[in-house]
Amino acid sequence: MGQREELLTGAKRCLVEKGYAHTTARDIVAKTGAHLGSIGYHFGSKDALLNAAVLETFDAWGDAIAAALVAEPGGAPLERLRRFLDGVLEMAHEQRAILVASVQAYAQAEFAPEVRAQLATAYADSRRELAALVLDVAPTEVSADQARRLGSLALALINGVMLQWLLDPGAAPTADDLVRAIGGLASGG
Repeated sequence: MGQREELLTGAKRCLVEKGYAHTTARDIVAKTGAHLGSIGYHFGSKDALLNAAVLETFDAWGDAIAAALVAEPGGAPLERLRRFLDGVLEMAHEQRAILVASVQAYAQAEFAPEVRAQLATAYADSRRELAALVLDVAPTEVSADQARRLGSLALALINGVMLQWLLDPGAAPTADDLVRAIGGLASGG
């Protein structure tokens, strides 16, 4: 592994252990054994390095969600959504560090245009994939409107339940809770 990759790995570890706001350049080099000047050489600044680490962490969270996308085919759309949300909640325990670090990406998006652009692209792709899951069709068969409506709903559910789970796992809604609530709204009850 080269020094650039070592710095990224060290920055990701610091994100998990200390958070974005509390990580210093010295913390990162302490994790890697690199020289302080190597951050500037490879990334330009500590913030640029941390932004790159945040984006890689967000990509790892996206990969974990994609693994949960492999839901069993068949069944009604709400049942497929429930199975997917069950998978996301199950993996949250083992992916907590990645989840925490990816949440930090949202805050950084306000201040770093490259972070915002990459997250926007990831969300656009995710909307189509999630809508395909709910509809039980190939992503290429999902219309732009279906991706916007159904994919956005699935993303809102994922983000909302994950934030609630991070704060208080015992009080976070289950997949059944969410699907029953959606079903109740749809039936007018």
